[in-house]
This record gives sequence, C-alpha cells and structure tokens, in this order.
Amino acid sequence: MADRLGHVIEKVGGWSRRPRVGIVRRAVVGAEQSAVNPWEWSRDLGYHQGVVVTGQTRTLYCAGQTAMSGDGKPQHDGDMAAQLALSLDNLEAVLGEAGMSLAHLVRLNVYTTDVDLLFAHYGVLASRLGQAGVAPPTTMLGVSRLAIPSLLVELEGTAVA
Repeated sequence: MADRLGHVIEKVGGWSRRPRVGIVRRAVVGAEQSAVNPWEWSRDLGYHQGVVVTGQTRTLYCAGQTAMSGDGKPQHDGDMAAQLALSLDNLEAVLGEAGMSLAHLVRLNVYTTDVDLLFAHYGVLASRLGQAGVAPPTTMLGVSRLAIPSLLVELEGTAVA
C-alpha cells in the first residue's frame, strides 16, 4: 500500500504507518525497486530492511553460489576473502546468463561456517555490492558446514528485471 506520494505504508496492528527513514527508489530495466528502511543502521551496514518491486517482468532465484571453479572443483581452501570473491563472481555469472547483474538483486542470503571470519572480510562483499549500486535485504546465517566441507561461504540471491 502507498500514500499519494508513493511512500510505502505498512499495516501494523490495524494502524498504517510510513517508515521513519525515507524510501529510496531506483529503476532497473523492467522493474522499479523501492528500498524500505524504518531504521538507518542497516543502510550504514550496506543493506536495506526490505525492497518493494513494482513493474516486475522476470524473477531469477539463484542457487547458492560458492567458490567452485568452472569445472566444479572447490577453490581457495581456508581463504575466506578469496572464496567470497569467487562466490560473487559465480553469482554474477548466473545473473549474467539471465541478462541481469548484481544491480538486479532484491535479496541476498549469506551462509558461512565462520561468521567472525566472514565479518573480517565483509568489505569484499560490501564493496562489490556498492560498486553495483545495490544494497539488497540480506540475511547472514552461521551454519555448521556447507555441502563441501572445504567451503566457507555460500551466496544465494533473488533478482528481478
């Protein structure tokens, strides 16, 4: 639901309210994304609390992308920064195959076997997303292991165009 200026209005316990922090809108071919941030802190960390997508024509649900080579072999054993960079490369490859880019992401789930180590290298992820001009709603989850034991991080994205 939106007000006459296009601001997203939430229904909370029968009351309608606008988020306290402004809506950020950006157009991506075929769709408009409007960021919803009731608090400023998440923007400072490089992600939005929500994204409203209108005019959507296509949705891509990406499988989790890890540090796998083109021939399906795990790479960079024990190197979180390198695994994160290759996982992003692989996510971009899937997006590119569908005619999309990181700029089309509307959701990103990050799975890691070592949350503290991931935070130490979070700049790798934040800078790539920043270069693409995107701050998708993101959930980071610590897991006991990924499908292949030597892998440290997996990125799962949803994109619209």
